[in-house]
Amino acid sequence: MLMAGLAFLGGGLGYFTQLPINGSYFWDLFPGFLLIGVGLGFSFVPVSIAALSGVTSRDAGLASGLITTSQQIGGGIGLAILTTVSTTRTNNLLASGVARPTALTDGFKLAFWVGVGFAVIALAAAFVALKREDLKPQAEPVESPREEAADERVAA
Repeated sequence: MLMAGLAFLGGGLGYFTQLPINGSYFWDLFPGFLLIGVGLGFSFVPVSIAALSGVTSRDAGLASGLITTSQQIGGGIGLAILTTVSTTRTNNLLASGVARPTALTDGFKLAFWVGVGFAVIALAAAFVALKREDLKPQAEPVESPREEAADERVAA
């Protein structure tokens, strides 16, 4: 699910790299929003499950707080990077005499390409980090009624 979500996220950002200057909402933005929304939905749940699996109930609140904080900080840093890329590209194009709408659109397109790059890096990291053995459910040992009775006799 995580890799599918990252692929949808990258696809949505890639869709935005094709935005025209005078585009419409439904045809030029809505499909990208839909892909990104599905991608984030498919990504956040598996990341939360992976971050909280193996955590004792005593430390669950701390682990949940850490994952939420890291998601907020990561989003803030990512937005700062994309904004810087877009603004720098737009300002450079404006300085060279390109019309304002064209400069803004090209700045946004470059930022979306950087976002696609982040999605590809995240997809590669998930592919490397997740092993097939990690994805198989671990069966907990179950004691038979005879073993439980033997344990009770030993304790008595």
